[in-house]
Amino acid sequence: MRAIRVVIADDSRVARDVLRAILTRDGDIEIVGEASNGLEAVELARRLSPQLITMDLNMPDMDGMSAIEEIMHTKGVPILVVSDRADAQTAYQALEVGALEVMPKPMLESDDAEWLLARVRLLSGVAVITRLRRRYTTPPPPVRTATTAVNATASRGFRRIIAIACSTGGPQALARLLNRLPATFPAPIVIAQHISHGFIEGMARWLATLCAMPVSVGRHGERLLPGRVYLSPSESDLCVTSQHRFQLQESPANALYHPCGDILLTSVANVYGADAIGLILTGMGRDGVSGMRSIQLAGGQTLAQDEASSVIYGMNQEAVNAGVIQHILALEDLPDRLLCEVRGNEPLWQAPL
Repeated sequence: MRAIRVVIADDSRVARDVLRAILTRDGDIEIVGEASNGLEAVELARRLSPQLITMDLNMPDMDGMSAIEEIMHTKGVPILVVSDRADAQTAYQALEVGALEVMPKPMLESDDAEWLLARVRLLSGVAVITRLRRRYTTPPPPVRTATTAVNATASRGFRRIIAIACSTGGPQALARLLNRLPATFPAPIVIAQHISHGFIEGMARWLATLCAMPVSVGRHGERLLPGRVYLSPSESDLCVTSQHRFQLQESPANALYHPCGDILLTSVANVYGADAIGLILTGMGRDGVSGMRSIQLAGGQTLAQDEASSVIYGMNQEAVNAGVIQHILALEDLPDRLLCEVRGNEPLWQAPL
């Protein structure tokens, strides 16, 4: 089997040395070029045609964000942003211009080192397309308040709840989904997105700039409210309680997924039963299958993103194959479907062109 061809872009020689040592230690990855700034990264991408580029963001002459945009405009290459945790929000903005995923800079012997190897092996096989230059958009404007169903549960302030599980490609999918939902969305949305420790707050701030609803990281004891988006922290697993509040529980020492989608989805099924709507998006692994089964058995709705619109058709495929998905939809069709589910037969809100 031929080695995966990788270009490293980072202005720090020490950082490049660490990345090279990690990536080449098993023999299945070859470093074909190294760049110390964005201009060099663009040139190496053009000349060497690598299968993946690891990209730092803070570099001289041309920063990583500009380099990603230029590379994706000229010839699409899978790009993994490897950045300091302090740059988390900026790192997620890189997804808007074409990067596939973000992660912190690893040390030689660490969990992050193993995560880096796994990400490079996975993302190097993802088909990416050349993109148009970035178009700057604003969140959709607030629209009229929709009247919820007459049998809405007064004690909790909302009738339905949306629970989402996702992994690789999830941030991009969430951005496109949430951007098309109005500020008056009459249900809370709770999300378990697999993510590196230290990056969830940056992701929440980034998503908040793209959508009309407030986006935050769920806090222990916080009450769920309609028209709000809550992300699970990576360091703990997020659950909902019968008092319609969040509970954070410690992740098992041997947990495969941080945070765990199954735990969040199952708790939503246990509390809300037939009022639960489960959605599983793009991602790698089997997380979410048992949680979606719990929602299905409780009488709730189960949805999955289709293969054509997924970066990785993994988690959603596993759920489909397990028979726990009632409806498979393209990403572009999911906003209207969710609005239809939470509003009943009311006219659907349309996103501005």
